[in-house]
Amino acid sequence: MVVDDEADNLDLLYRTFRRDFQVFRADSALDALNLLDQVGEMGIIISDQRMPKMNGTEFLSHVARQFPDTIRILLTGYTDVEDLVNAINAGKVFKYITKPWNPEDLMTVVQQAADTYRVVKQRTNELHRALRRESIFNKVSTATRESLDYQSMMQRIVEVLGQTFGATCVLHPVEQDTEGVIGDDGNTYRLLPNLFSFGHASGEVAKAPVLPNDALLAALQSRRVQLSESDEQETRLALPLIYQQELLAIASLHRQGQAIAWSEEDLDLIQEVAERVALAISQAKLYQRIQRQTEQMQAELAVARQIQTNLLRQSLPELDTAKIQACCHPAREVGGDFFEVYEHPQGDLWLGVGDVSGKGVPAALFMASAISVLRREIYQESPPDPAQVMQNLNRSLMDDLVSNNCFITMALARYSPATQELVYANAGHIYPMVWSVNKPSAEPLYLKERGVPLGILPVWKAIAGRLTLNPGDLLLLTSDGITEATLAHPHAAGNSLMLGQPGLWELLKQQPQPLDLSKLLSCIQSQSHAQEDDQTILSLEVL
Repeated sequence: MVVDDEADNLDLLYRTFRRDFQVFRADSALDALNLLDQVGEMGIIISDQRMPKMNGTEFLSHVARQFPDTIRILLTGYTDVEDLVNAINAGKVFKYITKPWNPEDLMTVVQQAADTYRVVKQRTNELHRALRRESIFNKVSTATRESLDYQSMMQRIVEVLGQTFGATCVLHPVEQDTEGVIGDDGNTYRLLPNLFSFGHASGEVAKAPVLPNDALLAALQSRRVQLSESDEQETRLALPLIYQQELLAIASLHRQGQAIAWSEEDLDLIQEVAERVALAISQAKLYQRIQRQTEQMQAELAVARQIQTNLLRQSLPELDTAKIQACCHPAREVGGDFFEVYEHPQGDLWLGVGDVSGKGVPAALFMASAISVLRREIYQESPPDPAQVMQNLNRSLMDDLVSNNCFITMALARYSPATQELVYANAGHIYPMVWSVNKPSAEPLYLKERGVPLGILPVWKAIAGRLTLNPGDLLLLTSDGITEATLAHPHAAGNSLMLGQPGLWELLKQQPQPLDLSKLLSCIQSQSHAQEDDQTILSLEVL
């Protein structure tokens, strides 16, 4: 689909792609949204940025929420850094192309987008087919998932097999050993003494194996289904349960009477079910080991969280001229948010809040790198200004960020108490806010000088902002985990609403004075169903 409010551009885009693609067109973002409601998901959407009522970034952010697989391409007639930042953060665009475009280059980009979309959809369809196939074994899967420990899992499996196939069932666990029966695969196996059994007729535990040793040993050796009948009109079946070439157990089942002998359909079905049962047994055997590994991993993550917490300032400067507060809460054990507060020996105060894209351990590793490089810069005897620090950070981290498909947003400020001057630089981060606590009715000032996130362009450039902070002025830096928090709201769709910076300001006005960031963060978290992103907030109040 192509979206542009200029008819000539819209027609040109349509004619460019109509021979190779089925093309839908819309002359506004609202018409495009209506078309998506009627037609459904589009593989690729090319949208102009400058459109009335709803611009391209806003439109593509709607598309990203409704159709996350759609490949989004943004066109603009301006090399606008603000548009680029918003497109990356909100629209999640595949490519950002300036007008006038080269038709051949645009066609190449669209072909790449189409290839990407086909791969994504192919994998999605394969997953859907696998889920449909798994639904056939829903009864077995549900039953085996009810128990996680090995003993209860094995007993539940034998009950499900007996009930599903109307047979008495005994499950014989198997393990590889140096002594035992040599199988056709060359490995040596032995039957373990602990049996799990179920008697179909009574619904109770069977008291003895239903197959003689020779039948079990034949199944153990051949790793194939063994079927036999006795003089007592019993039809007996030995079913090896194999997962990833490993023989885990042998299920022995028998039915009484010739009228209910095993049919070809029964045999086909039971062998299909055997794959799922073998998987369940494998899961049961691995459960305790996984549980131990999980406990070890949790302990290691707890250590990692403590290390990451120690990287942040544990104590903040106590000054006569300013009051500083900071809070940082990762969404997981570790996260990508960070803050920095540093009182330089020359008297300047450095404050920064950063956010590495993604969550968890990868983001935490980049967070550690970013904060170490930042401190290297500002700890110098004569540190550069915030904009130059950003350039140096981008240069130091660029290769690693690009190779791992990550970026960092960051707001960095230097406050000089002697002159009351605040100098700041912003790399694609949430706008810092400034207001006077002595003027509760005044609106906040949003510091809107901003460049692209670190790790996007080889050379980072942006204009540094400057202003004077007077006594009573308060500077607030936050991460997007604060402004994108979803709060309960009875009148909103889905009874929840994203906070946003306007909503944050409303919460700030409701807070008792003096402002306590920990109470503000607790207020936000108490109204959220779940913390979906790292949350960091930092303030500087001039006294």
